[in-house]
Amino acid sequence: MKIALISCVSKKDKDAEHTPVPAYKLYTSALFRKAYAYAKNHKPDRIYILSAKYGLLNEIKKVKAYNQTLNNMSATQRKAWAQTVLNQLQHEGIDIEKDEFIILAGRKYREHLLGPGKIVHYKNVYEENNLHGIGCILKFLSNNVNE
Repeated sequence: MKIALISCVSKKDKDAEHTPVPAYKLYTSALFRKAYAYAKNHKPDRIYILSAKYGLLNEIKKVKAYNQTLNNMSATQRKAWAQTVLNQLQHEGIDIEKDEFIILAGRKYREHLLGPGKIVHYKNVYEENNLHGIGCILKFLSNNVNE
């Protein structure tokens, strides 16, 4: 199975503060939209969002807007968050040591998810393409997405 994991972003649909929307519609930044389109182009079996609040979030699950990020969490909190995500993946029937992953997430969102005993087979899109900074990431995604 091929799984895409995309990190959440701070820019969210204002209407979702009151009414839940599917997760893929919640995040409205250009970065998320292009990462989502990139993931869709690679035809994964499933797409999940790495949410600071919810952990693993199915792209179609309806949720309300929130204001939470891993950037404000300690290393210990991020490690616990990652373990929750790994547990959620397994609960979804995903074999974290055998299934293939496309990772579209910054360092803090992926640092404790990858490696032996965790997600083993993955394409870390931003790192493998030496993408540092939002400008480089947006340019790469724009050049590699059929919208």
